[in-house]
Amino acid sequence: MLDPFEQKKRQILQDISGDKDSSKDLSPKGTIDEKCIPIIDLINSNKDMVTTSSCSGRVSVFIEGIKDHTKIGSKGNEGRWLYVNHSPDVHNWNANFEYEQDLDTFPDSPLTRFILYKFEPLILHVKCRDLASAQALYKTAMNCGFRESGINNNNVVAIRISIKLDVPIGYLREETPVLTVNENYLKFITKLSVDRFIENFKKLDQLYQAIEILNNTVEVAEEQKETKDQRRQRKIEEGMARRDGVRLAKEQKKLEKLALQNQKS
Repeated sequence: MLDPFEQKKRQILQDISGDKDSSKDLSPKGTIDEKCIPIIDLINSNKDMVTTSSCSGRVSVFIEGIKDHTKIGSKGNEGRWLYVNHSPDVHNWNANFEYEQDLDTFPDSPLTRFILYKFEPLILHVKCRDLASAQALYKTAMNCGFRESGINNNNVVAIRISIKLDVPIGYLREETPVLTVNENYLKFITKLSVDRFIENFKKLDQLYQAIEILNNTVEVAEEQKETKDQRRQRKIEEGMARRDGVRLAKEQKKLEKLALQNQKS
């Protein structure tokens, strides 16, 4: 019978098997990013780990939810994305939705719903079999510079890095998005996000290589690890070998004694 971790892993692997472009994932996008597929496959090849959600990094333009129902900056009630892209090809992103531009008006109402331009870097959530395997993965991620990583009470490792960008660029006027920055500023933050995408993918490659080493280390340790039954069998074989050695020594001594007696006679 499978233990709870094995059952969880089997179900997740069934959900993400087949065509990964349409496979389920617990992230807001709902499917697996193509850039995440290699590292997901690598992590899931470890018998003590399974990915539960992932995002390879994204740029988004987001309208905050209604303030009397939600915290500042949260999606909440009627918060929504105007634009989302998981690749560095984000030039002219503002052509993907309609908006007005007003460089002179800055609302000061606490209920104002602001428009935020965001770059959010790679994040992975990995369920581990036990605390030891969670700590090994956490240490690996930290050593790669994912300093925002952590472990929760269920041995789930959240792998995160602090290269995000979160910039207010406008507000919602009635139902119309209004940008309060000029075109040059839009180009500026676009360049910042592209630079972060490049760094983000470098860190993803670095993390992949480090987890590959971790997996290989675990495999070698498993091969070298002696089970209780293996140790018992080894002790039996060593005992038999010692007895055989003693018996052979006695027989050899007896033969030498007989040979000496024959020489005297």
